[in-house]
Amino acid sequence: MSTRERSGCPISLSLELLGDRWTLLIVRDLVFAGKTHFREFLQSDEGISSRTLAERLQTLQDEGIVTKSDDPTHKLKAIYRLTEAGIDLLPVLETLGAWGSKYRNADNELARIADELAAGGEVALEQMKKKLRAEHID
Repeated sequence: MSTRERSGCPISLSLELLGDRWTLLIVRDLVFAGKTHFREFLQSDEGISSRTLAERLQTLQDEGIVTKSDDPTHKLKAIYRLTEAGIDLLPVLETLGAWGSKYRNADNELARIADELAAGGEVALEQMKKKLRAEHID
């Protein structure tokens, strides 16, 4: 996935990194599902291929959205964690979730979660960011 910048527009720059089908779903799984290992991401309902997952994780690392470290419990595993830039994508995910809940045929339980986060406003987002920092950064 190329992130060669074509314009200085902030929306365009963001979409060049996050605008494919998979990248925000990986971030979603880190944020909401607590996934941190490659195999866990592969088990998501959307069915990402291992090659695409590896490419997107590498791009997210290169762009400073996630970090990768060795898993101390298993020599062959790596742990992926969000950076502050990754955690700051939470409002984007919240907005997309609220929109999808309203205008798409979303799963009722997942829609409820999205709606509750949206209804909580800035306070709910900051509480969740604090939780994510404790899990991924601290």
